[in-house]
Amino acid sequence: MGASSNGGYCASNYASYCQNRRFSKEVLDNVHGTIYLDPLALKFVDTEQFQRLRDLKQLGLTNTVYPGAVHSRFEHSLGVYHLAGEVAYRLRAQQDPDFPVEDFDIKTVKLAGLLHDIGHGPFSHTFERQFLPRFLSGAPWSHEDMSISMIDYIVDKHHIDIEPECLKKAKDMIVASTEHGSRNSPTEKQFLYDIVANGRNGVDVDKFDYLVRDSRACGVGCGFMFPRLMGSMRVLGDEICYRAKDYLTVYKLFSTRAEMHRTVYTHAKVKGIELMAVDALSKANESLGIADAVQNPGEFWKLDDTILKRIEVDERPELKEARDLVLRIRRRDIYQFCNEFAVPKEKLDHFNDVTPQDIICSQKSSDVTLKEEDIAVSTVQIDLTRGSSNPLER
Repeated sequence: MGASSNGGYCASNYASYCQNRRFSKEVLDNVHGTIYLDPLALKFVDTEQFQRLRDLKQLGLTNTVYPGAVHSRFEHSLGVYHLAGEVAYRLRAQQDPDFPVEDFDIKTVKLAGLLHDIGHGPFSHTFERQFLPRFLSGAPWSHEDMSISMIDYIVDKHHIDIEPECLKKAKDMIVASTEHGSRNSPTEKQFLYDIVANGRNGVDVDKFDYLVRDSRACGVGCGFMFPRLMGSMRVLGDEICYRAKDYLTVYKLFSTRAEMHRTVYTHAKVKGIELMAVDALSKANESLGIADAVQNPGEFWKLDDTILKRIEVDERPELKEARDLVLRIRRRDIYQFCNEFAVPKEKLDHFNDVTPQDIICSQKSSDVTLKEEDIAVSTVQIDLTRGSSNPLER
């Protein structure tokens, strides 16, 4: 063992580790320091489809309230790629010499981390959860499934030479936490599928990266320290486990996520701007064919956050309503936050979502009479990823 000279990697694997870095490209990241992109990763990174992630802000429209939140899905993807590799290397180094983590497994896990978000649309979850449901009927659309389609498109478009088994497993790892992925869970080495997107207990490197990166960009504190967990993880019974004394550190992961949702991701003004952007996209959809593009990877990759600028500068009369909404966002004439109601925990199971009609029916006499079209309701659930259950029981 060479604990200091090789970062904790066992000597038998250190030669291949150094060989990989020899042919890697160095990228300096403001969260993780130097990230080494191996030759396979570069085949994907150096495509216009992956470079598109530079024009997708990690936090969508949050920068309209938190000016520093302009970091992109590009840097987040590199961060998850880096952490996925670090976890895989550490697991191999910290287990028995015959532990079944091979170079092939590490390469596959890293690729899954790199490409896990390549299927995101403009403004990320706002696009997926608020805009698309207005226009898509039938099976729900997800960015994870779109990531799979985009990966296949990139491989075909750029003739990327990659082992079919590596490609298949990387795609399976991306959707592992979804309902679709859970139905096709592997029968061996399942712990590898929990590194990037952990559907079993929610502890994964995707959260490790975005919680630290988002907190830093928004200027809010982050009490969660992922290096502590990475230093103690072990595989027991085909599942990644942690020391009992790290219980509070794991809890801090979930509580930090909840706090970020409460103070940043669902900030009232951010929600108002998101609703305006969704309305603008909806009014421009027929002219620009935005929703149609999600069925075709060759068109989908052309969509990014610059869609609002396209609307703003397009002088066609049919885009006037959409253009006016974008101008309102620019001029800070934003939908006004009216009120909020926190549902008591004991009533959650019997609570029905509030509708604009409910609010209209309950308004009292005043100088202002609201109509249904004047009201937008945003229902937000903030928990520790497992609803009313404690994720630490997993």
